[in-house]
Amino acid sequence: MTGSWATDEHARATMVANRSKDTSPELAVRSLLHAQGLRYRTHHRPEPTLRRTADILFTRRRVAVFIDGCFWHACPEHFIAPRSNPDYWGPKIASNQRRDRETDSTLASLGWAVLRFWEHERPADVAGIIERVVYSQPNR
Repeated sequence: MTGSWATDEHARATMVANRSKDTSPELAVRSLLHAQGLRYRTHHRPEPTLRRTADILFTRRRVAVFIDGCFWHACPEHFIAPRSNPDYWGPKIASNQRRDRETDSTLASLGWAVLRFWEHERPADVAGIIERVVYSQPNR
């Protein structure tokens, strides 16, 4: 484990097992959206030059949806800073938050509606908000 970000093999295995896409919260929201008749792309770049992918993307309506994990994006309700290896995790989480703000700003300046939700939010509430925003956007 020399030179690894993980403090031990158990920590490494736990982090490697975390999914970056198709998480349970995403799948629950997508299922509800699909049942409402909405069609979307998943894990797709809103803009070809932007090295970011949205979790759910409505290309014609220009709506990008991100469902953020409480740990990775420092949810104000649930985030607890790791006690082990804080020199790695502090900057890593701060970098994720900076990237999120930059992504939101860039997409908004290009005419996208950007929606962010926490993984702990009720899927039905999230899907309802997404549906309202999608239908309020002009079809392009």
